Amino acid sequence: MPQADSPLYTQEAIDALIAKVHFNADGLVAAISQDVENGEVLMVAWMNADTLRETLETGRACYWSRSRQAFWRKGDTSGHTQTVHDLLIDCDGDTILIKITQIGAACHTGKRTCFFTSVNDF
Repeated sequence: MPQADSPLYTQEAIDALIAKVHFNADGLVAAISQDVENGEVLMVAWMNADTLRETLETGRACYWSRSRQAFWRKGDTSGHTQTVHDLLIDCDGDTILIKITQIGAACHTGKRTCFFTSVNDF
């Protein structure tokens, strides 16, 4: 298992991947975090080129907070970190899938995943 803050990829691989990502008009791309062990989808967030690069360089998930307009390193305030095992882009290059180990809750509500409300709940 990779350790946070250890390089996962070479700079050449990072540059090549970022060049293939299609960021939207705001310079962002959707990022889905998925549990590497069981495939559970934990959350969806946004990344820009800088947070994507930091994620790839450090092995710790870093996102772009649209509400704060700032870097959001998962776990800096909550302690609930995401260690990256792999990062994939979809066929169109407009969505990222991050395979992670989640420490603590992924959701700001304190739940393991952000996806806990089913249509059957209504």
